[in-house]
Parts: sequence; structure tokens; C-alpha cells
Amino acid sequence: MADSIADLFVDTLTRAGVKRVWGLPGDSLNAFTDSMRTHGSLEWMHTRHEEAAAFAAGAEAEVTGELAVVAGSCGPGNLHFINGLFDAQRSRVPVLAIASHIPSSEIGSNYFQETHPQELFRECSVYCELVSDPSQMPWVLETAMRAAVERRGVAVVVVPGDVFFADAPKRRPSAAIQASSSHTVPADAVLAKAAGLLNDAEKVTILAGAGVAGAHAEVLALAEKLQAPIVHAFRGKEHIEYDNPYDVGMTGLLGFASGYRAMEHCDVLLMLGTDLPYRQFYPEKATIIQVDIRGEQLGRRTPIDLGMVGDVKATASALLPLLSGERSDAHLSDSVKHYKKTRRELDGLANNDGKAPIHPQYVARLLDELADKDAVFTADVGTPVIWAARYLQMTKERRLIGSFSHGSMANAMPQALGAQGVDRSRQVIALAGDGGLSMLMGDLLSIRQNNLPIKIVVFNNSALGFVEVEMKAAGLVTYATDLDNPNFAAVAESVGMTGIRVEDPNDLEGALTRALADPGPVLVDVVVAREEMSIPPSITAAQAKGFALYALRTVMSGRGDELLDLADTNVWRRVFG
Repeated sequence: MADSIADLFVDTLTRAGVKRVWGLPGDSLNAFTDSMRTHGSLEWMHTRHEEAAAFAAGAEAEVTGELAVVAGSCGPGNLHFINGLFDAQRSRVPVLAIASHIPSSEIGSNYFQETHPQELFRECSVYCELVSDPSQMPWVLETAMRAAVERRGVAVVVVPGDVFFADAPKRRPSAAIQASSSHTVPADAVLAKAAGLLNDAEKVTILAGAGVAGAHAEVLALAEKLQAPIVHAFRGKEHIEYDNPYDVGMTGLLGFASGYRAMEHCDVLLMLGTDLPYRQFYPEKATIIQVDIRGEQLGRRTPIDLGMVGDVKATASALLPLLSGERSDAHLSDSVKHYKKTRRELDGLANNDGKAPIHPQYVARLLDELADKDAVFTADVGTPVIWAARYLQMTKERRLIGSFSHGSMANAMPQALGAQGVDRSRQVIALAGDGGLSMLMGDLLSIRQNNLPIKIVVFNNSALGFVEVEMKAAGLVTYATDLDNPNFAAVAESVGMTGIRVEDPNDLEGALTRALADPGPVLVDVVVAREEMSIPPSITAAQAKGFALYALRTVMSGRGDELLDLADTNVWRRVFG
């Protein structure tokens, strides 16, 4: 039987199968961390910044599918959680945040370090509650944990430091909190209506998102029956790209032409577990059927003709027998042919032309070739996600994690912490931007302190590269995007990691091979081309006009050398593409 509220927390987490807690200690959290010390059942994963801890917990939950925990002290301590918790909430992964609070007798007095965490975290959580009396326990904690695992989101429990020390109420333990196993299927009438729309269509395209996780075989069976190409959104990539003869690539801002084209040319678009936010990438004339486990998602991104509430695996299985037999494969064949052409063109851009600075596509392509078949990749928001989307090929065992819904900088390195903390023998590779890495660079120390053999590959272009692309598309001269970077390899060496700097493309393959073979943590600082162009799959007239305007303004402002660099960096496409 637990003696204190802190003991009750540790006991409850342990019985639920939690293995570790990410965080930074502090005075209001002392009773909890001391209980962890005496029990010895949970591993404390120390970070140098609470934002990194929250990102790490989110990545752990993403890799395992199980509850992960982050803990922080009162006021400014747990306030740092906010960005990582928003990311976990929007990625729909189960995370429990333990936010300690100022002494309960001082709440409301503008006390030292006072905030109101139960209000601060409400927008980024499925459950958020203050424990103001010990008798609320363990009810609040158990409710929070169940909400996190069942609703797949963030639950926050706020506990004043003095309450942690209080005696735990006597109550028999409840069942261990673990996610239930159930399936949701649309009503028969809805399934019949969907089958009718699909049977009447000549050209069906499937758009697959993160909701197809665990439904690979069922989605491919649908594609076979419908002779439908499968386009994926970014978060669907790791779940549907592998071993998929119907794959025609990705759509969205980071995608490429074949995925966009397969959706534009269809009669019926079947959306499976996707929440692709960019409305301009949906077809205007096609009939649209959307399947999602959350009814509130239906029709949120584009007008739909039929909404179906259900999980993808069960819904696809129920729909399959209702589909008619023979149908033409012309749309599928045409879409796959276009994808293969697009794929050859993309691969042609990822070669070594022998010139410095190194083309970032070449870095991503080599990582794909050299990495383990079960590697976990994390990618920073910015240009690294573009190269990850286009050049990392998924296998059944590989994982790809990033801030794909929240879009935060600085996610790749702390998410690698969380992924590697689950299994120190698994290869974890962070594709980090120079801006993203430097934002939370202090947590390079956490890699070493927690003995995590993470491999970090820095795309060092001395700029906020994706911001510059956005400025150019809007017709603006790039401004305030320069980064005066250190030698990141030397920084890594200074904190006890192996550091490798690469400036010559001919040295890159050897450097990456050496890094991936090293048993400890390694940072590879790769100097890549700043002016590498990343073109979206569909260029609007406004974007074309904006780029022309950028070129004119750049010359008029006396920075014509930028255009020369842009041309020099990208002219090789015509030679090698």
C-alpha cells in the first residue's frame, strides 16, 4: 500500500507498465522524484530543457503506442512543456504530463513562480485537472491515464508540491490502465452507400493517412479490388508506403507531382484515416468518401459526399465484400507509370555531382541506403522533412517521426531521445536542421548523460531554408534568415559525442558509414547547399508570379549574387535529372 501521494503515483504508473519518466527535477517535484528513487521501478530520463522532455515522451509514445510520462516542477518548469505537449496532442499519442504546482496554501496569491497549469494546458490536452486534496487520488490520476490511452492524447495532472507529501488514501488498486482493443464499423446502410459510389466509379484513388496504421493488408486489398492508386499524406507514409505495388507517392506541400495527379484525375477519392490540412491539394470535381474514427473530422478539410465513422482496418474489411468484380486498370496503370517517371526524376536529383556545397537530397538518399531496415528516423520541420518525405523509403519495420501536424522547429533531436530511450540497441537517426538543432542544442548533453547512441545528421546550410523558400514564393527578398553557425561537430566533441564534419560530397558516404557503425552517439555536420530548390507538386500562378517578383527585387536590392548561387546550385538538375 502506498504511503504518500507521491508513492501512489509511482505505484500506479508502474502497474500500468510505464518504464521511464522524462523531465527535469525541481523543488515542488522533489517528493515524486524521491519516491522514484526509493521504489526503483521507473527510470528517470534527465533532460536539460523541459520542452525536450515533452518531445521525448511524445516520441516514446509514438514508437510504442503506449503511455509515456513527462514530469516537471512548478511555474517556469512545466511551462516549458507546452510546445512538446501540443505536438503530442496533435499527433494523437498517449502522454501523461505531471505538472507540479506551488504550495496549495499559496495558490491565487501571485506567489513566487505561480502559474495556473490547469488553464495553460487545457487547449493541448484531452484531460487536465488540479489535485487540490489528497482524497482526489488515485481517481484523478487513473482518469487522466485512461483518457490519454483511450482518446490518444495528452492528459495533465497538476499537483501542488505539498500534496505529493500527503498521506495516500486507503483504496484497493484498480485494474492496470492499458488501451482497450475494439473496432468501430459504419452502419450497414452507410457501407452499402459507399460501395454503390465506388462500384459506379471508373477511376478511384485512395488517400491514406496515419489512420491506416495496422491496416496495411486491408487497404491493399481495397486497392486491388478497386484498381486504385494509393496516395499518402506525410503521416501515412510509414504505414502504407512499404511493399505496396499501388503506391504513387505523396501529396501536400512536401509531396510530388504523381500523388497530386492521381487525385486530380480520379472520379472518386476514398480518404482513409487522413486529416491532410491543405485544401488546395484536394480534387474539385471528384466524389469524396471519407473514413475516420473521429466523426468530427469528417468534411473538415474538403466538402465530402459521404462520411463514414469507423477505424480503417474494420471498415475496409467490411467494405471489401460489397465491391463488384472486374474493372479497368487504366487509371491505376497510368498513375503508377507517372509515379515511376517522377521517382526517376527525384532520384536523379539525389546524385553526387562532385561539387561543394553538398546537395541535401544526396544526404537523405545515402541515409536511406545505409540505415538499418528497422531504423527510426526523426526529421526537423523545415527542409529536412522535405528530403525525408522524398528520399527515405519505408519498410515494415522502419519508423518516421516528426512534428508533422504541429510543425514545430527543434523536434528531431529530442524526439530521437524518446525513440532511443525505448531501445538502445535500435538505430535512431535524427535529420536535424541547423536552426532546429541549435534551438535545443543544450540537450546534446542529455544524449550523453542518458547513454543514448543517437546518430544526428545536421543539414547545415547556415539559413532558415524553408522560410527562405516561403519568402521567395511570396515575392519577398530573403531577410533575417541567416544563421551564423558554429562547427557543430566540434560542439558535439566538446560534450563527449563523436563529431564528424563533411564539406566534400566525396567524403559523405564514408562519414555516414562510419557514424552508423559507431556504438555511441555521433553528430555528422554536413555543409549543404543553401539555395537548393524544393518545388511543391502544384505551382500556383501566384507562386510563379511571386518567385519572379523575388528575382526582380533581389537584383534591385543589389543582391544579384543570390540568383547566381540559385542557378549554379540547381542547373545540375538539367544534367543529372
